[in-house]
Amino acid sequence: MESELKALNPQSNDRHPASDRDDGPLLTAEAKNPEPQCEASPSSPSLEEMEKKYAAYVRNDVYGTMGLGELPWAEKFLLGVALVFLLPIRVAAGTTVLLIYYVICRVCTAFLSPSRVEEQEDYAHMVGWRRAVIVQTGRFLSRVMLFIFGFYWIGESRRADGELNHEMVSGDQSEEQERPGVVISNHVSYLDILYHMSASFPSFVAKRSVAKLPLIGLISKCLGCVYVQRELKSPNFKGVSGVVNDRIREAHQNKLAPKMLLFPEGTTTNGDYLLPFKTGAFLAKVPVLPFILRYPYQRFSPAWDSISGVRHVILLLCQFVNYMEVIRLPVYYPSEQEKEDPKLYADNVRKLMAREGNLILSDIGLAEKRIYHAALNGLLCQQ
Repeated sequence: MESELKALNPQSNDRHPASDRDDGPLLTAEAKNPEPQCEASPSSPSLEEMEKKYAAYVRNDVYGTMGLGELPWAEKFLLGVALVFLLPIRVAAGTTVLLIYYVICRVCTAFLSPSRVEEQEDYAHMVGWRRAVIVQTGRFLSRVMLFIFGFYWIGESRRADGELNHEMVSGDQSEEQERPGVVISNHVSYLDILYHMSASFPSFVAKRSVAKLPLIGLISKCLGCVYVQRELKSPNFKGVSGVVNDRIREAHQNKLAPKMLLFPEGTTTNGDYLLPFKTGAFLAKVPVLPFILRYPYQRFSPAWDSISGVRHVILLLCQFVNYMEVIRLPVYYPSEQEKEDPKLYADNVRKLMAREGNLILSDIGLAEKRIYHAALNGLLCQQ
């Protein structure tokens, strides 16, 4: 197995822009990686071919493909020490922070009924001291959680309008400044959500099952998550899309309403690429606030690309130091043409983010990611 995985050379491929496409509704990050399926076609492509075709999901760190690569002895020693000493401390500290915030949310929502719209329910529309406590403690504890995960310092920078390539900027941005209704971000890891919670505490789209999880369920309702049943392409999906757009417009018009956080790529990458954008975040015809997140690394990459969730969390917590860099772009104001053409709007924002973040445009998406995972799992089962 190791020799086959080594064929997937952890070096980046030739970088080149690819054509854009967008043919689906808003999607959110996968809740977990698919379980290994021991089914591989005799005509399966080689690892080298898959590396080129699915470059956006190839792991380039010391741990290799699926986190199963052969490690040098120095890395094995550091990993062993971290497993014995660092991992238990971080798990205990993270669990404590989660419990503390759950208690805060429980107290602040006591004797209150959640807001209900289109089978959605949340506590994000509370006002007064309750909402203030939930937001401020949520932002603070999210940053504490990142600190526990080893992100002791986060490099943040802002790009002013004058620093952008004006060929990529909408012509209407000189008009009267308006509040954006949605935060747009590239998607590299589940850690992206923690950062955005610490920065602005936005609402986001989550699987409906999240609302029923112990502890996390109540916290997600306080965030104002919009729940979607990804597996069902039912008439209810249009209802969810409508709720998302209503929430975006509400945040655009009301400064007290929470912003929406959307990942228009629809899934995570290895951090070097930018996938085609879904149009869901751009249907409301309101300004968007783009963010670019990057995770520089020396040993283990925090990117959640082609590695199982459990293995990723364990290896992440065993890294003594993790790094994150954030670029906040100016609010993007759509032109009239972009308002009438959501795909054009999405493509222009995507190209701007790729250029400012030095990201490679890719034309693959979630479907190709699943194919790549299935191929890797098939190879694993053959060994």
